[in-house]
Amino acid sequence: MERLRQDDPPYIGPYTTLARLDADSTEHTVPERRYLARTADGERTVLVCVPRVGADPSRWVIEAEGARRLSVARFLTVAEVGGTAGFPWYAAPYTPMLPLPAVLAAYGGPLPENLVRGLGAALAEGPAAAHAQGVTHAGLSPAAVLVTPGGPLLTCFGAVRAAAPDGMPRSGLPGLDPGCLAAEQASGGRPGPLGDVFALGAVLAYASTGHTVPEQSELPPGLRRLVAACLSRDPADRPTAQELLRELAAPAAGTDPTEVSPLPDRTVLDHTAPLPLPGRVVAALADQSGWLLGMELPATQEPFTPAQKVH
Repeated sequence: MERLRQDDPPYIGPYTTLARLDADSTEHTVPERRYLARTADGERTVLVCVPRVGADPSRWVIEAEGARRLSVARFLTVAEVGGTAGFPWYAAPYTPMLPLPAVLAAYGGPLPENLVRGLGAALAEGPAAAHAQGVTHAGLSPAAVLVTPGGPLLTCFGAVRAAAPDGMPRSGLPGLDPGCLAAEQASGGRPGPLGDVFALGAVLAYASTGHTVPEQSELPPGLRRLVAACLSRDPADRPTAQELLRELAAPAAGTDPTEVSPLPDRTVLDHTAPLPLPGRVVAALADQSGWLLGMELPATQEPFTPAQKVH
């Protein structure tokens, strides 16, 4: 979370912007501008997103409307879409949230293998359910992952489609991490389910090493084969999202199943859960929430009234 800059909008629709969600150091790999904002009466705090400069706003709002109509596990719930043709926005209810790059920054480096497997299994639920409905996320990347007290959520729905028209190369466009783009998408092909799987593999690689294109030796031994399969250049060699989910949810070789098997009715902050978040990450979530609770809305500026001339 970062303080607002001079070029950030002070208001988005009915919301007063309070802070930027993404750090300057990771902003170049985020396909949206994301803000924490609040209604004028102070009653509701939201995550509100607008397109990046250079994105197609008409395509972006189509993707936002598509996300609003979806009901898919692990996809961010889009509550409202608004704005104008040139400046659309969407808003989602606020819960303490950290983009995956901020989670690694708070932790101090790559995450432990068991935590990567647990987060990966939770993330795979979303594409697996979406693909069963004939829907492709088309925007998976580390920046698209928001870690919350209830587990990870996927955002940036349709970012690949909003970045450039079909048939145009996408690998060099602002806001898209080239390490998360399958070869068939980077060359301009239409996003598909196996492109989502490639991107999920890149997210697992990032969580494990700090970057999306690691050397095989950098990956934890228990994830090397699976991540390599996801990142296969040939889509036919990749697992489906459902197969990926099953493999990640299974205990890693040489571990006690009672210690790592996921329990869907627990949250990652529950200390009796098998994969609680590290304390430094919990503290970062708490700091964000506390800062927002103490944040006062800027005073509304009174309209200028010229002095009355006295005769």
